[in-house]
Amino acid sequence: MSSTSEPLHAAADANWLRDAKVISIVAVAHFVSHVYIMLLPPIFLLVKDHFGVGYTEIALALTAYNVMSALLQTPAGFLVDRIGARVMLTGGLILSGVAICVAALLPGYWFFLIGYALLGIANTVYHPADYSILSATVDGKRIGKAFSIHTFAGYLGSGVTPALVIAAVALWGWNGGFICAAILSFAAALLLLVAGSVLPRAPRKAAPGAGKPGDAKVGWDLLLSGPILRNLLFFFCLAMANGGIQTFAVVSLGAIHGTSAEVANIGLSGFLLFSAAGVLLGGIVADRTPHHERVAAVGFACTSTMAVLLGWVDMPAAVLIFVMSLGGLLNGMIQPSRDMMVRAVTPPGSFGKVFGFVTTGFNLGGMVAPLIYAWLMDHGQPRTIYAIVVVFILLAMVTAMTRRKPEGTPTWTR
Repeated sequence: MSSTSEPLHAAADANWLRDAKVISIVAVAHFVSHVYIMLLPPIFLLVKDHFGVGYTEIALALTAYNVMSALLQTPAGFLVDRIGARVMLTGGLILSGVAICVAALLPGYWFFLIGYALLGIANTVYHPADYSILSATVDGKRIGKAFSIHTFAGYLGSGVTPALVIAAVALWGWNGGFICAAILSFAAALLLLVAGSVLPRAPRKAAPGAGKPGDAKVGWDLLLSGPILRNLLFFFCLAMANGGIQTFAVVSLGAIHGTSAEVANIGLSGFLLFSAAGVLLGGIVADRTPHHERVAAVGFACTSTMAVLLGWVDMPAAVLIFVMSLGGLLNGMIQPSRDMMVRAVTPPGSFGKVFGFVTTGFNLGGMVAPLIYAWLMDHGQPRTIYAIVVVFILLAMVTAMTRRKPEGTPTWTR
């Protein structure tokens, strides 16, 4: 073997090790952020009864969370591109822990609402920072898998949260369950402070003169361009659909079919955990095909079928859990292709602002979905939740299938 091959192998190993460390740290932060997303749904009834309010008032906390995220996530993306993702991500984790402590420890419903609003502010940093770090650091040959591991960690956080919350609540009450989640956030922030030197302190910029002249034209004209707005709509549709399943499946299945909370929670955990497994499979697919919209179409077709079955078919417990788990697997396969579609229309140096903007679609959906679905629950119309879910799944599929394929770089001006 020639002497020159050894340095090449050493450099490749070093790059792989660096990428693995970066992906692991970002995955931990994303795991924690999704714990917060699923912290409330498993104990919706318990918290509602604790404060003596209706479904709509508790759903208002989720709306406050999403309103703050929607208003501030794009500015957070600009800050990520300006001052660096590592600082923003660490600050977001610390603020998340503080917000959960406010919601759990201070007395009264209004402090609970304030805590969730603060949690929404903290949430603004995760997507812009995570995607900026991965896009600027990870080798392009592994970026699909990096996105899939990142999303897998989020789904894993969502998937294990119902069981963890129920266990913690049984031991320490719902307040104690919230405090356990806050401790996770502080621990993740400490990880970034101790081991975060591998992360870029500032986003990597494109070399002067690289690419086409339009590469340097970034800002609101970029965010308001057709391809970026299409992705914003796509994320909004996903939020509206997933909000009905993730947040209201347990109470709606009980109201429609008399499904026990235990069985419905197992089904929900199956949906979320198999979504996480589907994300890993989807990452392999995303690196091997340019036809990301076809992957999304298959996943959406299966997820809409699952929603129809949940709303209109009274299934035995084992069948219900199987259907939700299979639907989760195919739903998860969509996610890496979703991220690759966004990356394909983003010029270098703008990953923070673009991902911050398009993932605001999640928050816009999160503002609307809880109130609509909670109103339907309060007015005895739980089956309508699944009808709305199917409509938004199909709209997301149409949005993905009719996108204009990128040809060269940059593509956002087309």
